Amino acid sequence: MRFISTRGRAPAIGFREAVLSGLAPGGGLYMPERWPALADPDAFAEIPFGQAAARVLALYAGDEIGFDRLHKMAERAYAGFEHAAVAPLRPLADDLDLLELFHGPTLAFKDVAMRMLAELYGWALQDAVRGKTIIGATSGDTGGAAVAAFAGKANVEVFMLHPRGRISDVQRRMMTTGSAANIRNIAVDGTFDDCQRIVKTLFADEVLARACDLGGVNSINWVRLAVQSTYFLTAAAQRP
Repeated sequence: MRFISTRGRAPAIGFREAVLSGLAPGGGLYMPERWPALADPDAFAEIPFGQAAARVLALYAGDEIGFDRLHKMAERAYAGFEHAAVAPLRPLADDLDLLELFHGPTLAFKDVAMRMLAELYGWALQDAVRGKTIIGATSGDTGGAAVAAFAGKANVEVFMLHPRGRISDVQRRMMTTGSAANIRNIAVDGTFDDCQRIVKTLFADEVLARACDLGGVNSINWVRLAVQSTYFLTAAAQRP
């Protein structure tokens, strides 16, 4: 599987590069060159969530990484969730169900993708000569999930921007009270949009992006979105 820029101004890249990428050169977003199809989507109603996530990612990974290894990564990623189903579907009433996305370490739905993305970063950087610099912006949830997922990870430095005084105290504490040496949190005097603008400006500077080997974990990262799609597939498969 190859990934292409939405603006068509960048060479196609493979799955490993898609894991590590933020914006494509020219400011576009990476997306799959083609859309694969699940052979048996109804099976997602019965299989464990980690297996489901591995099946989704295997569709895009091609021969760069096999299903078995993806499955082991997913098992590690979701081992700390408080519910075995990771994202259980709860019946509320006739024809009404609730998809619970708060069972991760930071109680945010972002945990589901971020924990797996951290595992994939570890795989992608296992033979790297130099580390990766992750730069991201958050209004609260993304930052906490990223800090929890990447804390202590080898070959990764995380710089997370948040708007000063515009996130909850719980979210601030999640981001700023850890002890991991590879995490840096930056409070910006401005709004979340200002934080995003800074991040996009850094990625747009191609010389800087290459020199610092910038990577992204915001929703500009295609692989993060692919993992998040898993809980929609498992929920849909459980619906009659």
